[in-house]
Amino acid sequence: MPTTDPATGRAYTWEKDGWEATHYDLTTDQLGTQLDPPAHWNPYFPAIDELPPTFAVRPLVVIAIQDKAAKDPGYQMGLVDIHDWERRHGRIPQGSCVFIRSDWSKEWPNPELATRKQFPGVQLAALKFLHLERHILFHGHEALDTDTTPTLEGEAWLLRNGYTQGEGIAHLDQVPEKGALVTIGFPKLQGGTGGYARYIAICPPDWKYGVSVGQVPEAPMARRDKPLHWDEKVGMRVR
Repeated sequence: MPTTDPATGRAYTWEKDGWEATHYDLTTDQLGTQLDPPAHWNPYFPAIDELPPTFAVRPLVVIAIQDKAAKDPGYQMGLVDIHDWERRHGRIPQGSCVFIRSDWSKEWPNPELATRKQFPGVQLAALKFLHLERHILFHGHEALDTDTTPTLEGEAWLLRNGYTQGEGIAHLDQVPEKGALVTIGFPKLQGGTGGYARYIAICPPDWKYGVSVGQVPEAPMARRDKPLHWDEKVGMRVR
């Protein structure tokens, strides 16, 4: 909702005040594209604001399981998928982020996704291999949970042992399986057990997707044809 003037209780407006601001009430830090710090499951490990700045830029690995997930919506990535990737691309780099492409996110924000008991995930054995044998920084998946076991055994093992994970990752069909970097941006909510995040892939210069520096106006930015305005029906500003 719009931020209001505490003296009058009325919303600030561009016309009256020259600027506007937004008031946010976050009902959870566990929705949408997010970063799960280990404190989500274990209070003795770092919260979102305690993650080190070294998380900012890392090598990116994308393991594609979308064909298997298309045939089996509940497919869980296993060791065979990791070994197949390494046969094609070489050893997974230490300290990298490994994102699992299942194309589950292409249906977002379909509300029915939250009710489906079957969704693509990652087997515990695969997670242990990635962390204990390849020593990755963290993995990311498109769905909002790590696996479909009754106890979420993969997520439990990760977070209770000090590892981090990304959830709700999207647009992995537009990222190369090897050769990109990923930048990781997230708010430092003090003591937060999760946080909305933005992952941006930095791809090779000849990559066919995305935008390059100099292709769009940046400073100053381009003026839009229509102004922002608050829409009560959707509860946000739209054009």
